[in-house]
Amino acid sequence: MRSWAVLTMAAALTAGGASLQAQPASPPAQGSGVANPAIWPERHYPVPVSAADEAKIADLLRRMTLEEKIGQLVQADLCCVTPADVKTYNLGSVLNGGNSGPYGNDLAPAADWLKLADEFYAASIDTSDGGVGIPVVWGTDAVHGHSNIIGATLFPHNIGLGAMRDPELIERIGAVTATEIRVTGQEWTFAPTVAVPQDFRWGRAYEGYSSNPELVASYTGAMVRGLQGPPDGARILPRGKVIASTKHFLGDGGTANGVDQGDAQISEEELRDIHGAPYGPAIEEGVGTVMASFSSWQGVKMTGNQSLLTGVLKDRMNFGGFVVSDWNAHGQVEGCTNASCPQALLAGIDLYMAPDTWKPIYESLLAQAKAGQIPMSRIDDAVTRLLRVKLRLGLFETGKPSSRDLSGHYELLGSAEHRAVAREAVRKSLVLLKNQGVLPLKPGGRLLVAGDGADDIARQSGGWTLTWQGTGIDNSHFPGATSLWAGLREAVTSAGGSAELSPGGSFTTKPDAAIVIFGEKPYAEFQGDRASLQLDPELTAPFETMRKLKAQGIPVVAVMITGRPLYVNPALNLADAFVVTWLPGTEGGGLADVLVGKPDGTPRFDFQGKLPADWPRTANMADGVLHPFGFGLNYASPRAAWTPLAEDAGNAAAGDARTFLASGVPASSWSLHIVDPSLPGSQTRITTFPAEALGGRAKVSIEEGLVQEGGRRFRISGGTSAVSLGTFDPIDISRETNGDVMLLVTLKMLKAPQQAGFAMISGTDTLVVSPVTMPQGTKFVRYGLSLKCLREKGVDMSNVATPFILSTEGAADFVLTDVRLGTDAEVVLPCG
Repeated sequence: MRSWAVLTMAAALTAGGASLQAQPASPPAQGSGVANPAIWPERHYPVPVSAADEAKIADLLRRMTLEEKIGQLVQADLCCVTPADVKTYNLGSVLNGGNSGPYGNDLAPAADWLKLADEFYAASIDTSDGGVGIPVVWGTDAVHGHSNIIGATLFPHNIGLGAMRDPELIERIGAVTATEIRVTGQEWTFAPTVAVPQDFRWGRAYEGYSSNPELVASYTGAMVRGLQGPPDGARILPRGKVIASTKHFLGDGGTANGVDQGDAQISEEELRDIHGAPYGPAIEEGVGTVMASFSSWQGVKMTGNQSLLTGVLKDRMNFGGFVVSDWNAHGQVEGCTNASCPQALLAGIDLYMAPDTWKPIYESLLAQAKAGQIPMSRIDDAVTRLLRVKLRLGLFETGKPSSRDLSGHYELLGSAEHRAVAREAVRKSLVLLKNQGVLPLKPGGRLLVAGDGADDIARQSGGWTLTWQGTGIDNSHFPGATSLWAGLREAVTSAGGSAELSPGGSFTTKPDAAIVIFGEKPYAEFQGDRASLQLDPELTAPFETMRKLKAQGIPVVAVMITGRPLYVNPALNLADAFVVTWLPGTEGGGLADVLVGKPDGTPRFDFQGKLPADWPRTANMADGVLHPFGFGLNYASPRAAWTPLAEDAGNAAAGDARTFLASGVPASSWSLHIVDPSLPGSQTRITTFPAEALGGRAKVSIEEGLVQEGGRRFRISGGTSAVSLGTFDPIDISRETNGDVMLLVTLKMLKAPQQAGFAMISGTDTLVVSPVTMPQGTKFVRYGLSLKCLREKGVDMSNVATPFILSTEGAADFVLTDVRLGTDAEVVLPCG
């Protein structure tokens, strides 16, 4: 396919008439980014130092080659490493990222995880080549239970746990999680997340327990103790525990505008008192590892901030474990790339999480050590810290993973006892925002359960569930789990009542009451960042269901699935009762425990959840608080007449900050165009419909999309053309290249052109064309173009003015509906 005259797109395509040549973005406000350790509190690291262990470490260091030492400092992801690699390079650790699993299957059965754990272990201790044979440690994101494993118990995400106000239950959750991790052979979890989110537009906010540092701090030690056991120096694996990792050090919850991996432009006192507060209890419980943050403080990336990693964490706070970086975060340090970053080691990183770049990092560190760029004292210190944790785990004595206590006891995954703990957490996390007397429901009546989230375990579990974003899975992937609908049905029918599931709210027999379950869909980092604190428009359809049910005289209980407080005043006004269920996980029966009462009308369980953060009055938190941190009603709360809330979202655009076209409508500041690349000045901005362009060769109309009138149909009679989305203000999506994020384009090709390709303009002239074949049909297809692949081909992703161009040659007829960033492509395209 020809490159569209290398299309001269940078000159031919414009955004609203302006040149698409990228303009440099304004730099963030920056301070020194250098901490003063003297103003931070000193802490005591309680794990005893064993003389025997120290002697063993000294002996190992004496016998290890430089190559073996460097290997210990590198962690590789399952996507890109084999047991043979672990042996050859003496790698210290492996991990499974959100979308990786044994043998290329992130949905692999539990037995495959244990089998591969044995293979990695055997490779690491193989001394046939004369090496010292240090056991490898496997880290996993078990952030709300052992959440990568089918059949495991999944707890509410941290924001829901924060609503419980129950540190004792937190410790029990940690203990259950440790047990289930041990079943499949892993030894290390990248948890707990102890972020203190201050802006809930941040897509990872639900991973934090609360916006309140005291509450987060009160949970941190309990979770570490549940995962690791007491910090008494005893071996961790023989007591059925795993090593924990508090993350992300430091300030990930305080970035400006809630931008993931952004810059915390705050004072050192705020950094210390808000975001540093949870690390004291973690250190004093002997947490084994700390993960450094992607984010920056005052313009300096944490992964390269020696004053915080070494000066504060290790020296002032006396942290005695090791520090691991986040996924290729070293590549974002000033002067670094994913392939080379001695600065991170010098700053205080002990283990590089280099999932797909482990070999270049190994080679560059080795060369830099040989050249004297990295002092041997720093290398030995990092290796010593790693060995101390491995010895404390008991890796040198406990044998292969499958031979250890709990290993292979698959009946423990999702056991009745474990699920009971999770169900208790669900019912204790529920927050009641409104009750006009409809709750508790009588179990013997007729119940209608409506809403698009009622019978969807993946949706109620959220991100970091089997897959990175928690998408692409359904109820069949959750054996033994209970959806919110299933829990309600059981509670009602077991008492002689009836329950009907109808997402749209229709019914065969008029119910006594209706529960409408709605809210957010699963997301994780990148995908979850929002433009404002409100639901995407397509997720508000259940509001109309509530309205119709109310018009028929049916009492309505609204149940909201959400990872954060959001503006939902229309639903609060419509519902007779409003319950926030957060992201409850696999044990949806906990909702029914509280909502459905006893036959005599009294509650079985009362509400005890309290808001873990302020609830917004509008979609802009700056407009004030509707309900403050700590608010939450119960069945004893006095009832008053409802005062209708203002249904004004404020001056805030809805939707994901990384959605450029939704249901055919460009996002704010974006424009939809069509142009003939060979004819300068032929560009037409599409603003009204129907429209005609390219001298009559193109006709544009509104068509049905994934929602009513949600598509834009382009009928092109022939010649060359390009449909594009552009903006005056280029966007920086370089962070999104550090993962599996793609440019997603959803369209239906009614008549395929002779040739077609996707392109992107980034920087001044950069043009990437991806030739594609799009078969004709009547079905919408979601195509994906990997941002990581584009970055690897040298595309500057920091100044993208036109992320989407669809070029065609010849007659074509297609309907375009959505353009966004995400991970759930149906067809993955080549990127060049």
